[in-house]
Amino acid sequence: MDKLLKVVSEFRLCHPQSLSIISRWRIIHTRGKIGSNLPQVSILTPMMPLRSPGLWSEILLNSAPKPAREEPPIPQSTLAPQEPLPPRTMNDSYSELILPFGSTPELLEQYTNASGGIRIGKLMEHLDSLAGSIAYKHTLGPTVGTLGRIQERGFYIVTASVDRLDMLAPLHPNRDLRLSGQVIYTGSSSMEVAVKMESIGDNQPDETVLLGRFSMVCRDAHTHRARKVNQLVTTSAEEQSLYAIGEYMKKRRQSLALRSLSRVPPTSEEAEELHTFFLTYGQDTLSSQKDDGRVWMGDTKLEKTMLMFPQERNVHQKVFGGYLMRLAYELGVTNASLFTRGPVNFLSLDGISFARPVPIGSILRLTSQILYTTSSPQSTTIAHVGVRANVVDVKTGLEQTTNDFRFTWARGHRDEEARCPRKVVPKTYREAMLWLEGKRALEVGAEIWGMQMK
Repeated sequence: MDKLLKVVSEFRLCHPQSLSIISRWRIIHTRGKIGSNLPQVSILTPMMPLRSPGLWSEILLNSAPKPAREEPPIPQSTLAPQEPLPPRTMNDSYSELILPFGSTPELLEQYTNASGGIRIGKLMEHLDSLAGSIAYKHTLGPTVGTLGRIQERGFYIVTASVDRLDMLAPLHPNRDLRLSGQVIYTGSSSMEVAVKMESIGDNQPDETVLLGRFSMVCRDAHTHRARKVNQLVTTSAEEQSLYAIGEYMKKRRQSLALRSLSRVPPTSEEAEELHTFFLTYGQDTLSSQKDDGRVWMGDTKLEKTMLMFPQERNVHQKVFGGYLMRLAYELGVTNASLFTRGPVNFLSLDGISFARPVPIGSILRLTSQILYTTSSPQSTTIAHVGVRANVVDVKTGLEQTTNDFRFTWARGHRDEEARCPRKVVPKTYREAMLWLEGKRALEVGAEIWGMQMK
């Protein structure tokens, strides 16, 4: 029987304007058999393994070209209609996974960074896998433990976007970490998945250290068109509030897309601020011989090019999205450290867009760039970093963008750093629009972090 264990602290996963809808959310813990696709990781509720279980050699053999056979196309009218889908509750999709860092030094060693902290990029791999597992659990039902073949299931689920992942407290390597989440809203073919990361154990109260949300969409395995998902039913006032938040966030995401600077010009206030910034920092030529803290945005690029191997594939035989998140995070934090000239603290993942999958065997080029900088009483420099993932065609040299990542890091306040904090300066119109996008992202983040500090 499901047990209600606790009500967690204020729900800061949404945009601050929606906090009037709900200030708390309820997590219902279910207990089930241990079943993990991750070594040395404890999972308390069944999780779908989203890494491909088959051998790559067999996949290559089965995908080898076969003699062409002319078969008439199946008329759309003869395709079997989709059967009615049973409704699901939020508890049906709830999943959690435990990383026992405090009690397992061998596991902690696999996640430890050079300064003794925890590699957040590796945790992002788990969060992406968790979100996908939750979405499949919602569609297949809470009792199904394996995904099976996509063609036999008739559908597949992909991540449409990651809206935000916000750090609310520091990670403690001496405490265990619990990652959990559930579907909180469904559209016709989409699902909003809320995820949470908590420090637990060590005879201390549980502490929420990260909240975030993923947007998942369901596709037909044969037509690759949108496929309906099980509708979500609420069973309590708290779940109704969560559902309202999920609905609000979907509408807000659509509204933000319409306001994107790739579609419409900046507001008059943004244009005025950009012009003032240009008059203050961008009129005279920046000299490499003079270190006055100003850096052209084009001079902050950092790249990494690599071959995609089959060991990092998912059940769709494409590169696992969580692996791409880790690569982008690690390149971004490297760039932020170089720019701020020291160690930085992760504040947020401000968004990820998924344009197309990354094929196995492809060449991936990751390009990071400092897009916007500011400061606060707590931090000398807050840097908003963009990382773009492109697949390179080796025959033509042409590139296609597959993902666009946005992160924010902060450098702690020290007297010697405060004398001349570095500031990124756009030179072209495109860079100016990226600068404004970074400013918008930090304005949202500042409200979330500001409320957290109160």
